[in-house]
Parts: sequence; structure tokens; C-alpha cells
Amino acid sequence: MSNPRIIAGTARGIRLQAVSGNITRPITDRVKEALFNIIGRDIQDAALLDLFGGTGSVGIEALSRGAAFVRLIDLHHAAIKTIKSNLVRTRLEENADVVTGDAFTYLNRPPDRTFDYLYIAPPQYKELWQKALQSADAHPEWLAEDAWVIVQIDPVEYQKIDLEHLSEFDQRQYGSTLLVFYEVAEE
Repeated sequence: MSNPRIIAGTARGIRLQAVSGNITRPITDRVKEALFNIIGRDIQDAALLDLFGGTGSVGIEALSRGAAFVRLIDLHHAAIKTIKSNLVRTRLEENADVVTGDAFTYLNRPPDRTFDYLYIAPPQYKELWQKALQSADAHPEWLAEDAWVIVQIDPVEYQKIDLEHLSEFDQRQYGSTLLVFYEVAEE
């Protein structure tokens, strides 16, 4: 598989460095393009929180398309090093915050800001997506009023989860990748 590239915006066409080893599951260009076609122009001036940053591909794509701020979190130092390198490569580091740490611990902290998009694409088949989604649901103070939480998983991992503050509103499958969309539920 070739290295992911930035599809649109100011860094269009730049290939990103991959994380060495198998600790990440990079989003394909096809899925990323579909994701940002769904989000559309709403990404402009938005804030995105990527809980499992990996290569930084989703967050950097958001910045390239005009997001005002992106925070990328990853537990692995190799991923953090790759994200930082990719931000420099695309010249988009100014509006990015890269955090080394555990996504679940992070969400349990008091928020320093709200986010319009929260992206969850953890390592597969470990039920981490469910834990991350439940953490986001338990801490809606991280989310803007009309925020979306987007989960990227293998379709075989999917199951409906009871949530208090979030409700599922869409699913899109692209081969072996499923995107599940949640929004802040009406009170």
C-alpha cells in the first residue's frame, strides 16, 4: 500500500510518511475522500480532535481543507514522531496540537476547549472504538453543540451501543471500512 496523500486543500498531493511497524491502521485515500465529501465545507474553521492520530492523515487533511484547529493524540512515540514530521512536511503545524498520551485518560480530563468533530479510529478488533465512543458520550463537554463523533472500524466490529448524549445518524461502508456517524442527541 502506498503512503497516504493529502487529497485537497493547501497541502494537496503531498504524500505522508507512514508509521513504521504495524501499530497503526491508516485510512485509505478512498475512505478519507468520502469522509471529507460527507463533512463538506463544514470543516472550514472547525476544530477536530483525533483520538488515535496514527500518521495524522485525517487531522492533516482537515487542516489542509481549512480547519481552524486540530488536536492529534496517540499513545505511541513512533506515531507522534510521524505526525509531527507530516505536519512539518505539509507546513500545517501552526494550527495543530500533538499530544502523547492515552485517549481514554485524555477524555477524562476537564476540557480546555470544545470540538466540532471527534474522530475515533483505534487499532482494530480490541473493542477500543466502543470504549472511546462511551468515553466521548460520558464527557459531552468536549463536544460543540452540533458536533459529530465519527468512528472508523471494520464492519465486523460494529454493534449498536446504548449512549446517553450521542445518537447514531448515519453509516457508510467502503470495502472493509465502516464509518459510523454520531451527533449530540437532543435533550
